[in-house]
Amino acid sequence: MTDFQSTVSALKRSGVCFAPDRPVSIGRSPGRLDLMGGNVDYTGGLVFQATIREATWAAVQLRSDQRIVLLNPQMRERGFQERVEFTLADLSTEQQVREQVNRTPELRWTAYVAGLFYLLKQRYPERVSTGASVYIESEVPLNKGVSSSAAVEVAVMKTAAAAYGLDLVGIELAEACQWVENVIAESACGIMDQAAAVLGDEGYVLPLLCQPCLPQPLVRLPETLACWAVDSGVSHAVTGLEYEAARAAAFMGYKLICDWEGLPVRLEGSGRIPRYVDPRWNGYLSNVAPSLFRSRYEQRLPERISGADYLAAGQVHADPFTTVRAEVHYRVRACTRYAVEENHRIELFVELAGRAGSGVLMGELMYQSHYSYTECGLGCEATDLLVELVRAEGAANGLHGAKITGGGAGGTVAVLGRQDAGPAFQRVVERYAQARGFPPYVFRGSSPGADRFGIVTLEA
Repeated sequence: MTDFQSTVSALKRSGVCFAPDRPVSIGRSPGRLDLMGGNVDYTGGLVFQATIREATWAAVQLRSDQRIVLLNPQMRERGFQERVEFTLADLSTEQQVREQVNRTPELRWTAYVAGLFYLLKQRYPERVSTGASVYIESEVPLNKGVSSSAAVEVAVMKTAAAAYGLDLVGIELAEACQWVENVIAESACGIMDQAAAVLGDEGYVLPLLCQPCLPQPLVRLPETLACWAVDSGVSHAVTGLEYEAARAAAFMGYKLICDWEGLPVRLEGSGRIPRYVDPRWNGYLSNVAPSLFRSRYEQRLPERISGADYLAAGQVHADPFTTVRAEVHYRVRACTRYAVEENHRIELFVELAGRAGSGVLMGELMYQSHYSYTECGLGCEATDLLVELVRAEGAANGLHGAKITGGGAGGTVAVLGRQDAGPAFQRVVERYAQARGFPPYVFRGSSPGADRFGIVTLEA
């Protein structure tokens, strides 16, 4: 029995949070390590995602009344409200749910959970007719670029669905959780975080073509290679302005290219996640070939343009989940180039991942990816230092490459090296600790995704 199961059993026996005479469903979802991919999930690119060892655990018990009771003691440490109650009647419309979770800053974390129950209630009203008690614990550090929000969403959604007798798995589960983060939490994430948390497995990496969610067979890296990750200590947030600006700039570039080609762009609302589409690239900037981009579009795109100037030209913003802000200057050329070229880099990376002796080439692609983040305005002095420390150790000491992960502008750096490069990696960690004045959090190992872990039931 895990420590979490022991905690849940104690909560049942005591009657705190859970009734002793009803079963409790338990699920688990890991965070993810963005080995390659970062910000191309929303432009239709290929991403390459591993799970991490750290995970979020959720326990759900159905109630006899209409209340949704959330208990997350770790939130108290961050100044949030640890115990929150709603009723199913409070979750009747999207706007009503957003208002509920935004009543005070202390409630903001509940958007990722209340939104799940709203969605389950809307899609499965015949099953979701009573409330539920939910207990959450997480080992996934917040704001480190390893997708703590997706881990919460997937763990709670899968477990709550199971408690209601629903088998929610795979892409359907990932897309449902992405919808909650986009629409209720109002965070403009792509699909890769949720998909990795659902579909990943221990010791493997998931290639995922985000059009919108087309998983490829899991890949086991050559036995000679290993992955680690180091937290820079600089908090990252998908809701941050840097991420929003980089994403918006990519869609601005996409719309300009479509205009030059005479391609009509329209909002496609029939899918669960609304998006803009066109007849040639189907709305996915990553489908533009790098050679075509370089020869026809790159030099025509503005290096920077203010939101005010872009909107003054009568442009429609082709992204439902970001806003073009008049006062912001957008790096349109760099962000558009990143979406096109990063997709190509990842395709090469995934192909090389299946070959022995390809670590140095894979590492070079990671370095290229890292520096392209800076061009997009997503760089960070701390993560640059980590990457340079890895480069200083070099392939001669077994470290092949490193890059910032996820949305950038802080967070975690992924490192690729030989299996025997542990001493070199440890020197990187120690030198970074000396330079920054604190020991950084290090991610080692992986774990099963939510689908592979499944659901454990503690009977009455």
